Amino acid sequence: MVAPDPVDARLLAVLAESGRAAVHEIAQRLGMDPREAAMRLITLSGSGLPLLVGVECDPNGVRRALANAAAYGNYMGPPPSGGYAVHQSGPHHVSGPHQVPYGPQGPSSQPFPAQPQPQATWGPPQSAGWVRADQPQPRPVSRTGKVGTSLEADSLEGAHLSIQLVEVVDPADFLFTAAGYKLAEGERSVVVHTEVTNTSQVPYTSLPDMYLVLVTKTGETVTKAPVSLSSRPAHKLGVQPGETTGGHTVFVLPDATEVIQVRWSVRPEVDLNTLVWTVED
Repeated sequence: MVAPDPVDARLLAVLAESGRAAVHEIAQRLGMDPREAAMRLITLSGSGLPLLVGVECDPNGVRRALANAAAYGNYMGPPPSGGYAVHQSGPHHVSGPHQVPYGPQGPSSQPFPAQPQPQATWGPPQSAGWVRADQPQPRPVSRTGKVGTSLEADSLEGAHLSIQLVEVVDPADFLFTAAGYKLAEGERSVVVHTEVTNTSQVPYTSLPDMYLVLVTKTGETVTKAPVSLSSRPAHKLGVQPGETTGGHTVFVLPDATEVIQVRWSVRPEVDLNTLVWTVED
């Protein structure tokens, strides 16, 4: 079996402490989205690791929810193929090999469908709406662009963000030295200007450029320098709903290093919400 990546390893380490835990509890301890944690654990379960991912619910509560949805004409019956997911009253549970599976276990070719199947599922968390395959689907979201482009991402708290890479000043030695800092021999500075708009009703509570990095031609990343420039203010913590804030991030790197991308993420690791802007000469 291939060794798990660092995120999978942390998930397994937390699970191994108790042997049995709810998915949302594990995700909370690691600062992860519960949906990502569940998907990773399901994949790990199917890869041969001795763990079981299950689900619990209040059967009567689920039946009432289905009956209410049918009464309003929102439920069109079971999906053409596969199962359907419901919003349950009990927590998702993950357990070690000593637990008994939740119900009969039939043969399966893989732990998670390789291709999305048409199915009726519950709508966004905390809502009473349904999303069906015959309804309009959200437009595709681009995660890549060039300098000046605005890209969209979601925070861990569920805030929807529009992030624009306004400018890349390279080199920015004159700004760096004007602020009273001194570069070492063979170093140069780069200043990146970004603007973040919170288009949702959920506050964004993190520092907007916490995981903003430069990507070099050799594939290495350069993290931000712990300095701020008086002429180019840094980002402030958090972005409130409907608010647009801007800030400048300073990087110090070897003078010969070629920067090809600017990358933004909500966490240290690259994930589905990671945004990448190409930097052209």
